[in-house]
Amino acid sequence: MSERLQAGESRSRLTSLTGTRFLAVMTVFLYHAILYGGFFSSAPAQGLLGTVIASGGFASVVFFFVLSGFVLSWSVRETDSIPGFWRRRVAKIFPNHLVTTAAAFILGAVVVGTAVDFSSVINFALLHSWVPDLAIAFRGNLISWSLSCELLFYLAFPFLFMLIKRVPENRLWLLAGGLVAGVWLMPVLANLIPPSSALASAAVTPGLDLTMWQHWFVSVFPPVRMIEFVLGMVLAQIVRTGRTLPLSIGGATAIAIAMYALTPLFPGPYRIAATMVAPIGLILFTLATADVAARPSVFSGRTMVFLGEITFAFYLLHWLVLDYGHRLLGTTWSTPAALAVLALLCLTTVALSSALYFGVERPIMSRFGSSRRAKLARVIKLPTAVDKAENPGPGAVDRLAG
Repeated sequence: MSERLQAGESRSRLTSLTGTRFLAVMTVFLYHAILYGGFFSSAPAQGLLGTVIASGGFASVVFFFVLSGFVLSWSVRETDSIPGFWRRRVAKIFPNHLVTTAAAFILGAVVVGTAVDFSSVINFALLHSWVPDLAIAFRGNLISWSLSCELLFYLAFPFLFMLIKRVPENRLWLLAGGLVAGVWLMPVLANLIPPSSALASAAVTPGLDLTMWQHWFVSVFPPVRMIEFVLGMVLAQIVRTGRTLPLSIGGATAIAIAMYALTPLFPGPYRIAATMVAPIGLILFTLATADVAARPSVFSGRTMVFLGEITFAFYLLHWLVLDYGHRLLGTTWSTPAALAVLALLCLTTVALSSALYFGVERPIMSRFGSSRRAKLARVIKLPTAVDKAENPGPGAVDRLAG
């Protein structure tokens, strides 16, 4: 098998998709703050806000998984090798993960008295989502379970990319539909496969209307969530072929809002990903086609793009800020005061995220995210992959380099 990946086209910068990342991560922030943060003294306000945001956290995770597959497929470099791709992914996720996970375990040990045991090693290695035990999957920085899924996506990406490039253009939409159907099938499988001993009880995850086993299998288990990632890859390939839909960004958003409103009517396991995967795919597709056509959107402005760039750091930090910020302040508040506290904690998370982005993420990516040849090309102005893509030679477009 070839060890080199190739896209070959001149790649537009998907600024709208970058900007929407912050909207998605803010939804996750509010989901955790309202449903699990304990900030509101008013039960009616808690109930109303909780009803509005209840499906938002899961929908945002679907968004990030589909977006991850889309962006990686869209941005494959002409001269990419498989080891080079893996090196960049490791340089992207592990430094921020190690910093925030170490902070989570230190704060847990000092403030809460949480013991550090072998499961902590599994967490640092991003293997914890594979263990069918939510107590392990959510140890430390509890939201890092999604990085455990992403690690599988990155390992599989080069091989999935080569396969998807071989799919005829006229069958890509059929493949996308099959992947959406696959997401809907996963809750059915969760009911057919015997649960592990760690999750064998009939206990229901509070507020989610699904058993612990269904929660782990449908929401946390990496191979199940990889279907959404592959859908994003297929959508990127469709956009690359120049195919469009008679659907605007507004139309796709209206479909997503309607399905979001209907989501609470479905059984719990279907609310994790199934109900929103197709509407989110449509939103990403229409945003990407707008970016390719150089049509501005509300998400493509400079501020939204910057906030989108710090989203990864924000995501990894937000629960720590919410949890220990609340422990520090130590009470509940009236609705206006609680909203003000959440605004303060959000700004705190943005500040800490900016520090993590500029102090860790960008320097590490600059140091280890590029090959020696790419660095040399920048210094002595050798042609880069993007230069070549803008003026591809014969046979350079849409093939695998040997």
